[in-house]
Amino acid sequence: MHGPVPETAFSPSVAPEGTAYVWGIAIAAALGGLLFGYDWVVIGGARQFYEIYFHLTSAALVGWANSCALVGCLAGSLAAGSIADRHGRRRVLLASAILFAVSSALTGWAPSFSSFILWRIVGGVAIGLSSNVSPLYIAEVSPAGIRGRLVSLNQFAIVVGILLAQVVNWRIARPVAADLGREALLRSWNVQYGWRWMFSAVAVPALVFTLASAFLPESPRWLLAHRRGEEARSVLEQIGGMRYASAEIAAIQHSLAAESASHSSWRELLRPGVRAMVLLGIALAVLQQWTGINILFNYAGDVYRSAGHGANTIFLDIVITGTINLVFTVLAMVLVDRVGRRKLMLFGCLGIAAAHLLSALAYRNGWPVNAILILTLAAIACYALTLAPVTWVLIAEIFPNRVRSEGVSVAVSALWTASFLLTYTFPALNQLLGTGGTFLIYGLICLLGFLLAARFVPETRGRTLEQIEAAVTGQGQG
Repeated sequence: MHGPVPETAFSPSVAPEGTAYVWGIAIAAALGGLLFGYDWVVIGGARQFYEIYFHLTSAALVGWANSCALVGCLAGSLAAGSIADRHGRRRVLLASAILFAVSSALTGWAPSFSSFILWRIVGGVAIGLSSNVSPLYIAEVSPAGIRGRLVSLNQFAIVVGILLAQVVNWRIARPVAADLGREALLRSWNVQYGWRWMFSAVAVPALVFTLASAFLPESPRWLLAHRRGEEARSVLEQIGGMRYASAEIAAIQHSLAAESASHSSWRELLRPGVRAMVLLGIALAVLQQWTGINILFNYAGDVYRSAGHGANTIFLDIVITGTINLVFTVLAMVLVDRVGRRKLMLFGCLGIAAAHLLSALAYRNGWPVNAILILTLAAIACYALTLAPVTWVLIAEIFPNRVRSEGVSVAVSALWTASFLLTYTFPALNQLLGTGGTFLIYGLICLLGFLLAARFVPETRGRTLEQIEAAVTGQGQG
């Protein structure tokens, strides 16, 4: 899961005098992405133990335990924009940091399944808030010349958080005997305490994020929008000096005046040219989730156990998947502006489809476990290189300027909804069709995604937002 890259309307002509300060606050804000990645994936290692502890046996309960956080993600994502506009970006980041710290500790030491669900949902709210506001804040404090690199810190931090969760799970889990009975397993350290520490460990970086957020400056754009010009100037002078601050203030005020005159509304999304982009944004968001890749993070234990991997090697396999995810995410950051969005989308859909369809064949015919591991890694590599970042970039680019925030909100809400359905339904699908049959479905969805991308996805590389708007809306723009 990766956050959108917002755009600001104007760039000052004056370069900042130095960038060390803005790099520091951008790294601090990107801790929200790291916590997002950790909290999202930690459940993949913990679930095999808490399911035994809470006696979860039905597919519905297993699916609900793994997907309930997405209810909070959706709620937090929907609320993030209006709360950030009303109370400021820094306060939302601080609130999400506190929610991360509290929810992780209370999830880990939940005395009952109902309290576990409650605190997982609260943690999901923290994800929803940070996934929207961390990249937004970074974009609004960044000088234009290094904005792309600084905003990409958030995406990089998410992937680092994913790998961190997988490493922590691996190091916390203790080896167990293969023939251990259920009663002995129930009394084991992993089931009684291991999964608790997996969740609780995120409280440490969450406390660091809380302290960092308390000392972050507010976004200059938000300060100017709320007529707090002196504070905005002070922040901008810290970022780039007096000449930079004056030029940036003029650019932001020009942008705010243009936005005030545009009078955008949700009804604009229903206009013919815009409506087509809304439908495309929703389709891309759903496709990104229904490729099934997040199953390889949230249900990795089940996937590898079905392939024949032993209990004591599964955690190391999961760490390997996280490492591959990190390496190819870094490569994607280099390629997305060189190769182009459309080509990467097409390649990704075909690559993931091939890996999934071969995995389905491997499960059916009993291929060696290492063959399935390689196919799984290939699917994750293709996803990290293509659909993971490119979907977010396209969602941020294809909507007209005056309705960009509304369009992105609709697409992101569709993404969280699709993610919930994917995560909730996997146990039932796996029970009904087997792991091979489930991956066959995901592979076919990827082939449909290729047809969707080939027919409807525009190439936006190298175009200004205004050029993209004219190209995608056409006469329907009105």
